Amino acid sequence: MVVLVVVAIGGNSLIKDPDHQRVEDQYACLLETCESIARVADAGHRVVITHGNGPQVGFILRRSELARHELHEVPLSSCIADTQGAIGFQIQEAMHTVQARHRVRCDAVTVVTQVVVDPDDPAFGRPTKPIGSVLDEHTARRRQREEGWEVAEDRNGGWRRVVASPRPLAIVELSAIRHLVEAGFIVVAVGGGGIPVAEGVDGVLKAVDAVIDKDFASSLLARDLEADLLVISTGVDRVRLGYGTTNEKPLALLSLGQARVYAAAGEFDEGSMLPKILASVEFVEATHGHAVICDPAHLLEAVAGTAGTRIIP
Repeated sequence: MVVLVVVAIGGNSLIKDPDHQRVEDQYACLLETCESIARVADAGHRVVITHGNGPQVGFILRRSELARHELHEVPLSSCIADTQGAIGFQIQEAMHTVQARHRVRCDAVTVVTQVVVDPDDPAFGRPTKPIGSVLDEHTARRRQREEGWEVAEDRNGGWRRVVASPRPLAIVELSAIRHLVEAGFIVVAVGGGGIPVAEGVDGVLKAVDAVIDKDFASSLLARDLEADLLVISTGVDRVRLGYGTTNEKPLALLSLGQARVYAAAGEFDEGSMLPKILASVEFVEATHGHAVICDPAHLLEAVAGTAGTRIIP
């Protein structure tokens, strides 16, 4: 049976370790993931790809900060747009490579995507998402005064700018994405959670300084497209209870009720697995489809139901 699958790739999955951060290294990682995605498409399924961009946005901001004595700094919204184009290009390039190697049809196209958020979202009152360079406290406080930044101590030392992470409400380019999917393309969309925009009373969209969680944006896109399956690719083969302890327990299946109970009990780390679980729950609740959390190497098996952690109604 042909299904529509939304596959969310983590931005950190493009970087294996601190010694392999170059664009060429990221492409090599992405090529491995695209090999797996191509297998899903070649099995007859329609595929939409989303991706994270945290490290990549950080690189652009760092370059911009280092060059601020000569050039204007790049706004956060433009950094997100830049990464959508750059990572989308790499996915398209990788898909062409896979197509040439294996003679499978996997034409990909990227849509630079805006995502509407509520300017009154409570997240704007408590920004928590660190971006940009690590600064000393004096520099951070000065930029707070002069440029209106929100800053906070970083858990790894130093100070960093922090921005809000509001919930996504609507995908501006949804109609274009839907048409491209129906035309048979593998579509890359809502990269990095999308470019956050707020809609004014006059209907005009304006970019806002924020970062949207890519798992929640992927879940929204999957719901809007009425996808059959949401696959969230991450660094582990299955969700685990007691992760990092001697009592780790991998889970092959999770009901909505179990997922809610474990999430409320603090079983999942807020900065990594929890948003994946919550985004999966939102998708399954709204569509009665399934969600799977797995590693990139087992995407086809995850779609078939034999790998990863499957979250069901």
